[in-house]
Amino acid sequence: QVQLVESGGGLVQPGGSLRLSCAASGTGFSLFAMGWYRQAPGKQREFVATITSLGHTNYADSVKGRFTISRDNAKNTVFLQMNSLKAEDTALYYCSAKRQIPALDYWGQGTQVTVSS
Repeated sequence: QVQLVESGGGLVQPGGSLRLSCAASGTGFSLFAMGWYRQAPGKQREFVATITSLGHTNYADSVKGRFTISRDNAKNTVFLQMNSLKAEDTALYYCSAKRQIPALDYWGQGTQVTVSS
């Protein structure tokens, strides 16, 4: 069992930066692919970024060049550095932990990011 707790959200002006953190409890963190997803009001949850157990990263086109995902396996934590934030980045951001074998899929409760002047 893995529990995920996100933090670091808040209110920021357009063009500003935030760093989200996701702390994982449980065993085997380094074996999980970690990801960030977001859901804006009235919209479906969408993919933001992922990082594999080997450190390979992938990003949604909408955040490429602005967001950076990273992980610290020693601290069981994954980060999302968000720069040049836009109003359209406003959403509830969720952390996920996934493995294929065995099939495991965990989600956090989310942290709110609001980009507004």
